[in-house]
This record gives sequence, structure tokens and C-alpha cells, in this order.
Amino acid sequence: MRALLSNTVGGPEMLVMSEIAAPVAGPGQLLVAVKACAMNYPDVLIIEDKYQMKPQRPFAPGSEIAGVVEGLGEGVTGFAVGDRVIAVTGHGGLVEKIAVAATSAYKLPTERSFEEGAAFMMTYATSIHALVDRGRLKEGETLLVLGAAGGVGLAAVELGVAFGARVVAAVSSAEKAVAARTAGAHETIVYGRAPFDKDQSKALADQFKAVLGKNGADVIYDAVGGDYCEPALRSIAWEGRYLVVGFPAGIPRLPLNLTLLKSCDVCGVFWGAFAAREPSAHAAHMARLFRLWATGEISPVISAILPFEQGGEAIARLARREAIGKLVVKVAD
Repeated sequence: MRALLSNTVGGPEMLVMSEIAAPVAGPGQLLVAVKACAMNYPDVLIIEDKYQMKPQRPFAPGSEIAGVVEGLGEGVTGFAVGDRVIAVTGHGGLVEKIAVAATSAYKLPTERSFEEGAAFMMTYATSIHALVDRGRLKEGETLLVLGAAGGVGLAAVELGVAFGARVVAAVSSAEKAVAARTAGAHETIVYGRAPFDKDQSKALADQFKAVLGKNGADVIYDAVGGDYCEPALRSIAWEGRYLVVGFPAGIPRLPLNLTLLKSCDVCGVFWGAFAAREPSAHAAHMARLFRLWATGEISPVISAILPFEQGGEAIARLARREAIGKLVVKVAD
């Protein structure tokens, strides 16, 4: 079968389309013929050995897939050959066939395409865990989302609206602001490109405060990091919750005196570990997400669908922060 492999450390230009042996379904696994694979920012990091997980090479990037079940491993129940499924793989998705743990797979609703299915799980599951478990977001509170036009950012915007929050979306361009408003954001902020000097950092903090109002943001969802962190933290509400989701702009250095002055919490969001440690809570979140999807309150935004051979280009666009919503690679018809 074909697989787009990382053989050496490097950027997406180093990926090579290769022929490898097809896997078989082991105990507790499903063998899935991959139809679509969505790309996420960890795919940028993992091929450069900058992610917390470093698979043994050669490996295929690609962290979530949709496809059709072709085989069942020993002990698998609840699935049948021919089922349409989605699953988060961590890596290995840019292949024609993959063996995944049955416990990590969910049936794809019949009315949804494989491309939609591939783009669904990782961003929404991350964001619902962030907002509900870590952020304790309540109806009527104000939610500030940094990087609001990316995959997890738009998911956070939609979920914030669905949960009854006032959502302020912060983005890097007017085009991305339109996408955030389309997703339901009540207000938008367009910020400049980091790095920021001291005066620019203060100006951004003032920009956040002007839109958020005197009470500030009850919850800040930070999927950007870098120099955007401190200005956002300066705009947090008393006893607010700052959610650390990702660092495409770099790992920030947090001035802890601000957390004392605002009596606020800084909360790490590691959805993968949460799902592994608390599978029943994760399953409950997934059931809620499927209900919200069915009612149209959430729906993945896919800005481009690329052919299998251009999987590396999808990762490159993420690295350049060009994507709005999700980028999906179509592996097969």
C-alpha cells in the first residue's frame, strides 16, 4: 500500500510517497481503509522531532482519519466490516490502510462525508475538554479565543456560542475575522504579527481590554502562545481561567505576578492524556459533540481538500499559518 513517510528529520518537503506492507488488525483493533486524513498543527512538529511524541522512523504523519472498516481483530465488538468510522491516530494517518484501537474509533454518521469526519474529532474533543473540564465555562461568561480561525480556534468559538458564552475571537487578518464571525463569534479583534516590543505588547493588551470591557475575559483559550500570551493575560477577569492549548507562535514566559493580581488560574489542556486517563468522560463529551453536530450547532470548517500526493503541502500551509479551519487530505475515493 502507499504511505507518505517521514524517513529523516525535516519539514514537509522531506516526506516521501512509498510502498509498504499493509497492516493487519491485531487484538482489539480495526483495520481501516483510509478515505481522508485531516492535518493538525502537531503534524508540523512531529516530522521535525519537536513534538512530545517522537515515533520511530519511518512513520507517516496524520493525526486523524475517516474510512471504512475492512477487518476486525480478536475481541472487537460493536463494529462490523463496512462500517464508516473516524479515529484519532496520533500519527500514521497518511496511509491507505491503518490498524487502530477499536476503543478510539467512532461511527461516522451516514449523512457526513469522509472529509467532514476526518476533520471532526481532534479539534472539537480538544475544545470541549478545554472549555468544560479545564475552563469551567458558564453561560453568560465572556470567552476570548486566540488563534480563533484555526481548527481548534473555530471549534472553541462554535462551542462557546453553543454553551451560551459571549465569544470574542482574536485573529491575524480580516479574512480570518470573517471566518470567526461566520462561526458565531460576537466580536472580533485583529492583532498584528509578533514579535512585539514592550509598547506593542501594551497596545495589544489595551486592544483586548477595549473589546472585552472592564470585567475582562472569564476564560481565555490560547491556541497561539508566544508574545500574545502576556497581553491576553492582562485582560483576564478576576478569578478567570487561562487555557494553555498550543504554541505555534512559541512557548511564552508567563509573568506570574499577573496571576496573583487577577487571582486567576492557568490551566494546561492535554486532551490526548485526558482521553486515555478518563475514557468514560471522553466518551460523554463525544456523545455531546455528535448531538451538537446533528443539530447544526457545530460543523467542521474545511478550507481545502488536497490529494494524497500533496499531503506535505497541507502540513506546509499549517506551518505558514495560512489555514482557516481544517485542511484535509483525500487519500481515496
